[in-house]
Amino acid sequence: MRRNPTISLLAIGHACVDVYQGAVAALVPFFVAERGYTYAVASGIVLAASVLSSVAQPVFGALTDRWAMPWLLPAGTLLSGAGIALSGLSGSYPLTLVFVAVSGLGVAAYHPESARTARMAGQGRHSAMGVFSMGGNIGFALAPVMVTAVVATGGLSWTPLLALPSLTGAVMCLPVLRALRQRRAAGAGTPVPAGSDDTASFVKLSLAVVFRSIAYIGLSTFISLYVQQRTGGGTASGTAALFVLYLGGGIGSVLGGLLAGRWGRVTVSSWSYVIAAAAVAGVVWVPGPAVYPFVALTSTCLYVPFSLQVTLGQDYLPSRVGTASGITLGLTVSVGGLAGPAIGSLADATSLHTALTPLVLPPVLSWLLFRTLPEPGAPQPRAEASAKATPV
Repeated sequence: MRRNPTISLLAIGHACVDVYQGAVAALVPFFVAERGYTYAVASGIVLAASVLSSVAQPVFGALTDRWAMPWLLPAGTLLSGAGIALSGLSGSYPLTLVFVAVSGLGVAAYHPESARTARMAGQGRHSAMGVFSMGGNIGFALAPVMVTAVVATGGLSWTPLLALPSLTGAVMCLPVLRALRQRRAAGAGTPVPAGSDDTASFVKLSLAVVFRSIAYIGLSTFISLYVQQRTGGGTASGTAALFVLYLGGGIGSVLGGLLAGRWGRVTVSSWSYVIAAAAVAGVVWVPGPAVYPFVALTSTCLYVPFSLQVTLGQDYLPSRVGTASGITLGLTVSVGGLAGPAIGSLADATSLHTALTPLVLPPVLSWLLFRTLPEPGAPQPRAEASAKATPV
């Protein structure tokens, strides 16, 4: 990271955006407590952020395939913060959904262009993409701490304070935009894999990411409330569980990049999903404080494949890197939010324990799909790229 300041800045900016994805789940217990929402109604807030983001990210990805749109980095960052900042100001449920959806639109605008930029800055290295992804996980991990510190102190009316990370992230984008202009002036190219698009493998990969997303978003939406019930603790115990879940994701992202360099992305991802299935079972069935290590293991194993899936998608669709990024980072991840209301409705009808039990299955399905995927070749730099191009 010291040798590649742009990746460092992108990782920080990624944290400042993904803190708002984590903030949605972190706000759920406060909406339940302060507004009396049921599980199903509260999960609709997560769904609002997911639906618009899931539709918009592939669109933004397709646009970035045709035109470089680096201005989306600061614009998306600011929009994601503005939506969450406004979400607690109105007691109106429809307005809350609108504001959260606006935040999701900002997240959608940011990710395809940032992934394309990270791929170029890191010259296709898995470790660089792992560092970029780790930034997002750190943002997720900080979200429950940030939300609890603000909302537990002043209530939902204090959510405008949650806009501060987006202002920081937008500032972090400015030197990245300057470095991109320098790179273009130097004629440096983007590493691309040889060969044509492998659409069949990309579809299988996308389905695997969907199943991973169902497990992860289902847990992140309800883990705070669930751990409070399992441990008999208060809000602090639930916030700690959400923090552990998100922090484990940061560790998993870095591990994924390191392990893939030795054993390959497909092999590492396959084994991660096997262990993740067992870890989710531990979260569901292990009582008391012992649940925390299983929460950490679950998030680590679900995030080991995360950055690897992004680069795999880009390598399966080398002619449409932006579209691949929009789908693997956006659409398939956001689709997991669609399962939230179903889980919430089942929890209302039975219990959270019963509703979370089926989440053991999605990692198994991801593992089965990964068993059918090939390992594409490593990306090579474009011929016109100079060996002495300006560093980014």
